[in-house]
Amino acid sequence: MAGSPNTNLRGFNHAVHTLLKQPTQFLPHLTIPTFTHLPEDLGPHLVSTGSTRNNTTPPNPEKHPQTPSARTPTIRALVLDKDNTLCPPKTTTFPPKILTKLHELRTSPTSPFHATRHPHSILIVSNRAGSHPAYDAEVRDLEAQLAHLCIPVFRLPAGAEKKPFCGDEVVRWFQEREVIGSAGEIAVVGDRLGTDVLMAGMMGSWSVWCKEGVFEPGEEGKPERNILEKMEVWVERYLRERKGYSAPAPRGWDTD
Repeated sequence: MAGSPNTNLRGFNHAVHTLLKQPTQFLPHLTIPTFTHLPEDLGPHLVSTGSTRNNTTPPNPEKHPQTPSARTPTIRALVLDKDNTLCPPKTTTFPPKILTKLHELRTSPTSPFHATRHPHSILIVSNRAGSHPAYDAEVRDLEAQLAHLCIPVFRLPAGAEKKPFCGDEVVRWFQEREVIGSAGEIAVVGDRLGTDVLMAGMMGSWSVWCKEGVFEPGEEGKPERNILEKMEVWVERYLRERKGYSAPAPRGWDTD
């Protein structure tokens, strides 16, 4: 694991460059308030002819009506962010409702992420835990709490970079365990457009944005958004509502 445990300057620069050159890459395929709202059957919620157009031209309602796509993604794997998605930032504390949701995903008879049938289908990928030896204690704590659900933390390989640049390594992790056939069977779930959503696009995967982070709107203890988080919320609204843009389909996805 190279570099400082706390900086991701290249990631920030990449986010700015992407926003200027390919702004639709900032848009998620699905927006939910928090992780607890994640649908068990994700595929139908991710795709429609309006939400997967791979260009930056505002949609023409006559040419691109908002109707369900003829194809629906099959999601076999989840990449979950930790900070402000599963736990409050810089902690390893899972709110009870988050643990309940993880338990449902791993035990529901209809879940594609069932722990017995699909033991390697969920992976935590964080820019803290698993990204640097300084956070090894966090990894141990997280995996101890989730041992009964068989949910591991991704260890960033030597020479690899933090999100959004470790997508190839994450895809390889699932492929080596025969979870997926392609990156289009992965959904990346997180609270940041500039890391989680961008990484999904770079991987060729689907993205789910937890807009409110780990706390529901108005929930006691919910902190103020920091400046970057406020900017991301503004950018997403501007691109979607003012420019009429929508999330591009993962590369290789055929919606014809």
